[in-house]
Amino acid sequence: MKKSMKAVLCCLVLAVASVSLFAADCPLTKAPAEAKDIVDTAVAAGSFKTLVAAVKAAGLVETLKGAGPFTVFAPTDEAFAKLPAGTVETLLKPENKEKLVAILTYHVVAGKVMAADVVKITEAKTVNGKSLTVKVDGGVMIDNAKVVKTDIACTNGVIHVIDSVVIPK
Repeated sequence: MKKSMKAVLCCLVLAVASVSLFAADCPLTKAPAEAKDIVDTAVAAGSFKTLVAAVKAAGLVETLKGAGPFTVFAPTDEAFAKLPAGTVETLLKPENKEKLVAILTYHVVAGKVMAADVVKITEAKTVNGKSLTVKVDGGVMIDNAKVVKTDIACTNGVIHVIDSVVIPK
């Protein structure tokens, strides 16, 4: 009886150990990644270095870290590279801050507009006061920019990635 009791205890210990090891490696038992605001999400992505530098130069970091919610149509570094040579460097100069703010705020819509909502509208009023044109035809276009990734959820809104910088008219 003592031998069978030892065998049962031994099996029980092994079973608990295996479940614990499995649980440690199981993605379903891990805590979800900490949600980030729009700015921290853009920084963590690594493909928005130019956008983040521009947001800092424009003094908009605290705004985009605020409660929101905001919808940001975020151009990638490659999108900024499409601009004529010297454009980004010129915009980042302190004397061009007002123009930089106007361009950046043209990429932001008040409220949380998910992809399912974007496809139902033809324009979206930006926080700079002007409206973006929205076209759905084999993909979604925001002015002259193609939406390449949608619904990147943030604690204070959502990011949709675009392939070009949109300039207010």
